[in-house]
Amino acid sequence: MEKLFTSESVTEGHPDKMCDQISDAILDEHLKQDKNSRVAIETLVKNDLVILAGEISSNAKVNLAETARNVIKEIGYEYNPKIIINVTKQSQEISQGVNKEENKEQGAGDQGMMFGYACNETDNYLPLPIYLAHKLTKKLTELRKSKEINYIMPDGKSQVTVKYHESKPNKIQTIVLSTQHNEIDRNILERDILEKVIKPVCKTYLDENTKFLINPTGSFIKGGPEADVGVTGRKIIVDTYGGMGKHGGGAFSGKDPSKVDRSAAYAARFIAKNLVANKLCQRCEVGLSYAIGVAEPVSIFIDSFGTSELSEEKLIKIVKENFPLKPSEIIEYFDLRKPIYKQTSTNGHFTNEDFAWEKIIKINH
Repeated sequence: MEKLFTSESVTEGHPDKMCDQISDAILDEHLKQDKNSRVAIETLVKNDLVILAGEISSNAKVNLAETARNVIKEIGYEYNPKIIINVTKQSQEISQGVNKEENKEQGAGDQGMMFGYACNETDNYLPLPIYLAHKLTKKLTELRKSKEINYIMPDGKSQVTVKYHESKPNKIQTIVLSTQHNEIDRNILERDILEKVIKPVCKTYLDENTKFLINPTGSFIKGGPEADVGVTGRKIIVDTYGGMGKHGGGAFSGKDPSKVDRSAAYAARFIAKNLVANKLCQRCEVGLSYAIGVAEPVSIFIDSFGTSELSEEKLIKIVKENFPLKPSEIIEYFDLRKPIYKQTSTNGHFTNEDFAWEKIIKINH
């Protein structure tokens, strides 16, 4: 049986990704000075306006406006935005459930469910469509910043449709790639994108039937926040598994690790990836759920999609014996109080082998 599956990614100059980077840069600046900072910061960009809003409790002294401007400049946009800031301290009612006190474990920063997913389709155990979509946008950015393609601008998107045969990825059916650009002949742009971006990244999966849709609307000169509004946390499927696995709904960027939306999602990915890497299954989805102020997860869910010789009860037992599950354990295990977050805010949170939650360990079972 054959089926098609599609995933997308966006470049660092996409308005939503700009906001993710700004929010995570602000988080990092606080963690550099105070590792126990509590940060929940949201960013909105439109035209030359940036709005920063949220809750921060920290001993750090951070110039939020300067941090935002630096990120915009690093991305490659050359304008000086107007910045509006509305930031208060974390609610005492939240912090009292999260703070670690004598004879009391650190509780989860909120309720909710988080999912992790892994499969053996690629060398980093991500589904092939999102894996290739990220590689395409990353390649676009590399060629822009190296000036090998000197007319590319920061905004851009990719989309990859993979044909599966008997649940295994076979060939790419369609690639959609749109990049913001300066004035350039369309034929030159299509040739450069095909030869310098698409073919080097996707050549193994291309054939004579693959369709290439490069800037399908024609010109793409106006981009970034001039063309569209951006908001933190609107690319949660891009950030995770491209729609192949479930998502609990919580965004990552701008949140310190006491928020299980982020830290437990990293733990769930770590568990799923290592169950597959240790050949306990070929595909795996892990679900964790928490209650605010409570350390132990409310539930643990595992689906191996019929690819494991072990029962799901046995897999859950293995998880409990081998992996961190409480918020404080997760934070310590992955050393999440370090300023590591801006680098997670582009090209997906599960694509970089240097991230602690992407490491492969030996599981005892």
